[in-house]
Amino acid sequence: MRILHTSDWHLGRSFHREGMLTHQATYVDHLLEVVESEQVDLVVVAGDIYDRALPQVDAVRLADETLVRLARSRAQVVLTSGNHDSAQRLGFSSRLIDAAGVFIRADVSSVGVPVVLADDHGPVAVYGLPYLDPLALSEPWALATRSHQAALAAAMGRVRRDLATRSASTRSVVVAHAFVTGGEPSESERDISVGGVSRVAGSVFDGVDYAALGHLHGAQSLSDRIRYSGSPLAYSFSEAHQTKGSWLVDLAADGSVTADFVAAPVPRRLARISGKLDDLLADPRLEHAETCWVHATITDATRPHQPMERLRRRFPHTLVLAFEPARGEVGGVPTVRPGALTDHEIALAFVAELRGVPATDQESALLQQACEACSEDPETDSLLTESTR
Repeated sequence: MRILHTSDWHLGRSFHREGMLTHQATYVDHLLEVVESEQVDLVVVAGDIYDRALPQVDAVRLADETLVRLARSRAQVVLTSGNHDSAQRLGFSSRLIDAAGVFIRADVSSVGVPVVLADDHGPVAVYGLPYLDPLALSEPWALATRSHQAALAAAMGRVRRDLATRSASTRSVVVAHAFVTGGEPSESERDISVGGVSRVAGSVFDGVDYAALGHLHGAQSLSDRIRYSGSPLAYSFSEAHQTKGSWLVDLAADGSVTADFVAAPVPRRLARISGKLDDLLADPRLEHAETCWVHATITDATRPHQPMERLRRRFPHTLVLAFEPARGEVGGVPTVRPGALTDHEIALAFVAELRGVPATDQESALLQQACEACSEDPETDSLLTESTR
C-alpha cells in the first residue's frame, strides 16, 4: 500500500501578518498532483488541519474543497484532529463523510477502532488517534498520571488489544499528534505541556508497522517506522533551514516500510540577516535575500533612523526587525539617590545608557514635554523636586 503522510496544515494561519491561504491552496494542488502521479492509495493527515479552534470562513472553505477533491481522487483519507483543532467542529458529520472514503477521527471514543483497508496483500488497519488531552482523559480513562505519555500509552493499549483480535497478516498504521522524544521542535508550535510533561517515548508505538506523526513542524525520521511529515509551509523563521513536504511511504506485504520525501512548493524562501544597517544595504553576498521573507537584526550601537523603511528599499519583504547593539549587553539605568534627579534627567540618563549616546536637543525637548504631561501640575511638581534637593 502506498501512503502519503502529511500534517500540520494550519489552514488560516498567517506568517508575520502575511496571509498564507493562497499558498496553502497551492500546497493542496500539489498534494492532489502527488496522489495521482505517484498512485497513492491512502492519504493520512496527522492533525492541526486548522490553525485555531474557530477557523475563519475562508479556511473552512479551503478545507471543504480539499476534502471534496480528495474524496474524488484515487486515494482514501484518514484525518485526525490536532491540538489546534476543535475536535467537535472538525468531526462534525464524520460518520456521513466516511461513506465518501474520507475518515475523520476526532472523537476519543473511536480510539482503538481502525479504518480497515486492503490491498493485494491483505488488510491494513489504520488507527486514527485524535489529539489526546491528558487533563480531559485523566478521569474517564483512569490515567495513572496526567501526562501525554500516560494518555498515548492508554490509547496504544486499545490499539494493541484490537490488533490482537485480527489475523497475523494484518498490517498496522497509527496516525497521531504528539511530541515524541527525539523530535526537533520549531518556534511555531503551540506548547502542549501539562505540568511540564509533554514528551512521549517512541517506544509507545512498538509493534506498529508505521506511525505517522504530526505536531512538530520539521520533517524528521525518529526511526524507519516513526516519522514526522512536518508542516507543508514555514510558519516561523526558525524553520528557514527546513525542507517542507510530505512522506511517500510504501508498506510492503511483510509490514516493512520504505519512504521517500516529496518536497512541497515554496512560496517564498526565508532569510535571516544580521549586521550594521549600512553593511546590510551594501553587502553583495546578501543578494539572495532580496526576494526572501527577511528577519533582520541590526547591530549598530545607535539605533539608525527609519531602519525598516531603509531595509525594505533593498529587501522589500522584510517582516521582522530586531535591534541588538554589538557593543555588548545593555546595562541598567545608574542608581541615584531618590530626588537627586528630576524626571527629565532620569529619562535622559536612561536614553544615554540604552543607546550609548546622549539624546539630541530635539529628543530632550520631547522628553521634557512627556514628563510634564505626566504631572497634573508641572509647577507644583517642579517645586516639590526643588524642595528635595
